[in-house]
Amino acid sequence: MSELAAEPTAFMARYERATNSHDIGLVAPLIAEDANYWFSDGSYRGRAEITAAVARTFARITDEVYEIGDLEWVTLTADHAVCRYRFSWTGCIDGRPASGRGRGTNVIVKRDGDWRMLHEHLSP
Repeated sequence: MSELAAEPTAFMARYERATNSHDIGLVAPLIAEDANYWFSDGSYRGRAEITAAVARTFARITDEVYEIGDLEWVTLTADHAVCRYRFSWTGCIDGRPASGRGRGTNVIVKRDGDWRMLHEHLSP
């Protein structure tokens, strides 16, 4: 891994761990205030809308395990990065086992010394 990729890669691992905590209080600080997320169920703009959508997912899918794999950096600079990856999840919906997988594209930016998610696009 290149030296330039180390921080963004560590950020993505932290984001994955925060997601798996199912604690919106751990996820929210990783999202930029002006972020835009595109999910299969809709688009969300701003941290408040995004965290509300993520919290709904946390409530709907219990015991969820979310995994990011095949992480590939498309663009890397000292203050922004673009990656694509494959994701998968398992958990329970209405008490029944459920799972899914798809592709993700993220734009992350470094602001005030910390990396933040500026855009996330997940698709099946």
